[in-house]
Amino acid sequence: MKHIVIDGRELRTTSGRYVERLLYYLQIVDKSHTYTVLLKPTDMGGWQPVSSLFKKVACPYKEFTFGEQLGLKKQIEGLKPDLVHFPFPQQPIRYNGPAITTIHDLTTLRFNNPDKNFLMFKFKQRVYRHVMKKVVRKSESVITGSHFVKEDIVRFGNITPDKITVTYEAADSIHEKPEPVLELDGQKFIMYIGRPTPHKNLERLIEAFRRIHPQQPDLLLVLAGKKDANYERLEKKVRHQAIPNIVFTDYVSEGQLRWLYENCEAYVFPSLSEGFGLPGLEAMLHGAPVLSSNATCLPEIYGDAAQYFDPLNVQSIANAINNVLINERLRLDLIHKGRLQVAKYSWQTMAEQTLAVYKQALGEII
Repeated sequence: MKHIVIDGRELRTTSGRYVERLLYYLQIVDKSHTYTVLLKPTDMGGWQPVSSLFKKVACPYKEFTFGEQLGLKKQIEGLKPDLVHFPFPQQPIRYNGPAITTIHDLTTLRFNNPDKNFLMFKFKQRVYRHVMKKVVRKSESVITGSHFVKEDIVRFGNITPDKITVTYEAADSIHEKPEPVLELDGQKFIMYIGRPTPHKNLERLIEAFRRIHPQQPDLLLVLAGKKDANYERLEKKVRHQAIPNIVFTDYVSEGQLRWLYENCEAYVFPSLSEGFGLPGLEAMLHGAPVLSSNATCLPEIYGDAAQYFDPLNVQSIANAINNVLINERLRLDLIHKGRLQVAKYSWQTMAEQTLAVYKQALGEII
């Protein structure tokens, strides 16, 4: 049996759902290879293989460190894999064995993060650009989550499109019982959940909400997600400008998130750049009408199941919100189309397509 190593160090991060779902379904669909999954030492107790073909090994080397470049390279070479899958670009750039890399998007190369030291962030951004180009060119194959990102990588890395495979991700139902967010129970609200980094475009969403407030005085805008320096900066700005009816929830549980989806008037996704757009699909799955930016991959992923707006135009965002609030027929149509759209995606299909990439890299598919 051929031996495949998967770098699972990101398993328990906010981006780790892709890795977790891939590992789960590979154990179902692949009976012909052996796997070693590299995990952070702190994650060793949190993931247990269910297939005898899979084993886990502790990996103490942090992402974007010299330890990753030297120690991880040595650790992987000691495992003698026939193929390595790096589910994110961070990896030893001098590892020259057969490898596949998943690149979710190129957003980090294009947007600043005011939560970070500007000069240090710019330096890391330049290093990341160098690493990304090296990774794109040295990988046997590249996997990504949308055709938009595939074309973006082709231009960025100056590589042939045949080297890149698109494997769509999917949304999961939240199985926890809905748990009301007490301050919102009985209120009328629209919502966003996620990070508040600049490319998420929350400042324009807030301004759009302010514009529709006179026509919708009872409506709340709920911004859900663990508070960090960027959220605190936004909250301070909202207070300074005395913008009413905006609620910053901080962290919400899975049960609370389900309740938010099931009770909101709409889920609004104003992002300027995405690789797949999983939150909007998750909202559709739980019956929320979705209003989405028309940027990057989002129209590709959401199809006709979202009401689109120009994310750079505040009035366009405001109009989209107002339309779904005053047009019940539109709202119900979006809910119906959303359930149909989300059913098109499957994590198991993603794992099967990934396995096909492995087999091709191993010479098992000609």
